[in-house]
Amino acid sequence: MADNVTSLFRSATAHSPSMAALARESDGTGPVDFCIPCNPYFPTPAMMDTMAARLRDIITYYPSSADTITAELCNLLQLPPQAVAMGNGSTELITWIDHLLVRESLAVPVPTFGRWTDQPMETGKRVDMFPLQESSGFSLDLTQYAEFIRARGTRVAVICNPNNPDGGFLHKHALVQFMDAMADLDLIIIDESFLEFADAEAEPSVVQEAMMRPNVIVLRSLGKNFGLHGIRFGYMVANPSLAGRVRSMLPKWNLNAFAEYVVFMLKEHGQEYAQSLQQVRRDRLDMASQLSSLPGLTVYPSQGNFLFVRLPVGAEGTVVRDRMLTEHRILVRECGNKIGSSSRFLRLVVRPQVDVRRLMSGLEQVLYGTRRGAAVPELSSGTSYSSGTAAVDRLVSATNGGGMPGLAAQALGTGMPGGLTAAAAAGTGMPTPMSAPMQMPAPVPMPAPAPVPMPAAMQMPAAMTAQSYGSAGSQSYAGAGSQSYGGPATQMQQMPQMPQMPMQQQPQPVPQPQIPQPQMQQPPIPQQPQPQQMVPPQQPTPSGVPARNGLTAAQVRGTTGPGLAPAPATGWPAAQSWPNAAGMGQAG
Repeated sequence: MADNVTSLFRSATAHSPSMAALARESDGTGPVDFCIPCNPYFPTPAMMDTMAARLRDIITYYPSSADTITAELCNLLQLPPQAVAMGNGSTELITWIDHLLVRESLAVPVPTFGRWTDQPMETGKRVDMFPLQESSGFSLDLTQYAEFIRARGTRVAVICNPNNPDGGFLHKHALVQFMDAMADLDLIIIDESFLEFADAEAEPSVVQEAMMRPNVIVLRSLGKNFGLHGIRFGYMVANPSLAGRVRSMLPKWNLNAFAEYVVFMLKEHGQEYAQSLQQVRRDRLDMASQLSSLPGLTVYPSQGNFLFVRLPVGAEGTVVRDRMLTEHRILVRECGNKIGSSSRFLRLVVRPQVDVRRLMSGLEQVLYGTRRGAAVPELSSGTSYSSGTAAVDRLVSATNGGGMPGLAAQALGTGMPGGLTAAAAAGTGMPTPMSAPMQMPAPVPMPAPAPVPMPAAMQMPAAMTAQSYGSAGSQSYAGAGSQSYGGPATQMQQMPQMPQMPMQQQPQPVPQPQIPQPQMQQPPIPQQPQPQQMVPPQQPTPSGVPARNGLTAAQVRGTTGPGLAPAPATGWPAAQSWPNAAGMGQAG
């Protein structure tokens, strides 16, 4: 039975198996779920009883049209229906956004939600992957991301805020500056699927800005917030033209009767919903504190309803996952099949304290061999990856996260290492990694070393404006935006500041006398890999030590960047109120 259960993970590529599949292979009941990130406190038991009493009517009759359900949701969130499109889950909307609005290329930081890389690759788009660095706590530096997009010539940019799986957070003002600087792109997508669990900022959503801009879409989830993944409903917010294009392609009855029933009952339960979010935030802090007490385990700061952790040295994620499931009936998310991650990392969903105590007991036994079993071994293969994404990650590293044209076609091939066909390998072998620097001749340092951007990114903590969440502050970002991206004239005055920052930072971790060496000895081929060998010693964070800048579990929430006012504490809404589209405050 245990072998049948664990085999489900080997057959799943980008995602974990469903709870229904796990229940069928066991005794009919699912394990304690630390894998699927949904709200454990909503709906309330009374709401579930009400839905159960109406079950026959809900599943017997047709629902109302999508327009009717959307209008009710918009009335609740105080959004204009013309700017909203509801989908049968956010993945349906991601699919249509890709088909309708992504023409040739898409940039996305990795690791992130798998559909943002998989969906455009499946339709033959070029996916330019921007690697988030472990040394900076997986934070996203928007300035460097924007420069990367300009260098690659990407036409669509994706940002998940908070990011999945690490929970990294970007402040609203930084995202607005990014939108201004990249106003000429075909599309900017801000995925706010987990934003309602954030408390680092009172009003973090950019839905209002999206409705006023011609090229911005904000994606929101309802299943995660309301603890109802099985209903499959989410929505996007954009200007009426963009929202209308997507809405026109959706079936008239693409939303089911459960979705309708929940949307119409929400207006009576705004207070319970707000309290559930507040409880998740408190649980997140407590859970992070307990996990950080485990020797060798690193907990990264998160504003989602999950925590990203790095296992101690010697622990391999697939073994931990399987033993936690078979020995302790606990399901955890091992992240080896996420591009940009490895099986050294787990994503653990925030749950009530009674479940966290059970998690802690299981981890102690599996990781350290206390009372049962032995310490977790390392994989004998010598790689920290547990799935076929290792080849893709190496490809991303070789091209500086640039992605490659036709990557989806390569993934379908067989007979070559990493699943590439001979034709694909011939077309994307050495010439392609070499072509990445050739496409960026303007910056002088770029043509010579492909791996140099990695050490540069590792210096981000010196310029990070929100050390826990990686947002680019107004002082550090405006200058780069004006010079690199043709920003407004008001930003042009700050141009001299930002271009100098990366130039001054790059020589620090890579001593200048060593950089010219590969250039002076370029004729001998064996000298070229030397710059790459300088990176790994700096890249890993020491075991048991939080990411650079002193990020600890106690600093999971509430940190802000230099020059910003301290993040206000999120208060409980008054009775009969409902959170607005950002999940905070009152909608009126």
